[in-house]
Amino acid sequence: MYNLLISAAAALLAFALVTVPAGIHYWWAGLLAALIVFLGCFLIISRIITKKLSEIMEPAMKDIQAQRFEKGIRDLKDALRYGKWQIYVEAQINSAIGMVYFVKREFSTAFPYLEKGFFKNWVTMGMLAVTYMKRNKPEKMKETFEKAVVASPKESLLWSLYAYCLNEIGETVKACEVLAKGLAKLPGDENIKQNLELLREGKKMKMKPYGEMWLQFHLESLGTIQKQAMAQMGGKRPRIIRK
Repeated sequence: MYNLLISAAAALLAFALVTVPAGIHYWWAGLLAALIVFLGCFLIISRIITKKLSEIMEPAMKDIQAQRFEKGIRDLKDALRYGKWQIYVEAQINSAIGMVYFVKREFSTAFPYLEKGFFKNWVTMGMLAVTYMKRNKPEKMKETFEKAVVASPKESLLWSLYAYCLNEIGETVKACEVLAKGLAKLPGDENIKQNLELLREGKKMKMKPYGEMWLQFHLESLGTIQKQAMAQMGGKRPRIIRK
């Protein structure tokens, strides 16, 4: 990362400027000066990059929320030019781009961005794992979910999503083990508890309580969602009033 390199170079220069005139016996003074310069440079550059990113990212996210996807994505891609300056910046921007494409159901386009995404963004890690499942790569799916639950162990939907995907590929026993681990991390979580009981009884998991967060993973067809809505209404179609 450019920030680290520039800060380290400035620190080495400060060390030399102090120790060369004063003598090697004053190495401790050079080291102290180097540390101060390194931290100062690092913080100043970090603030500059953060400000520049905010100026791009905030309007981009507003465009995306307003469904002006193309403009938002274009601005996010423009922000990638700062990716080499700060650690994790590029990964976080890739996660944001990948999420937008995934939500739009442009899965092939989303995939390379999700692959380069931020491991602590559990939503995009989940999307990447789902993509691996759909591409018949179960080991990659499990590897991705494992990274996600280690980084974000307190996300109920993440544990249920992991188990759901395992159940989908026929690994119901493993799915129960995952939910049991999730329940250990989130004692008393009713959604995980209910899904664990359902799987043990050989029934389908209930993901609807997670709401729109669940729907963004596109694991249920629109037809299934409509059927669930109908069931809530007692199986009755909404009556059309004709004039």
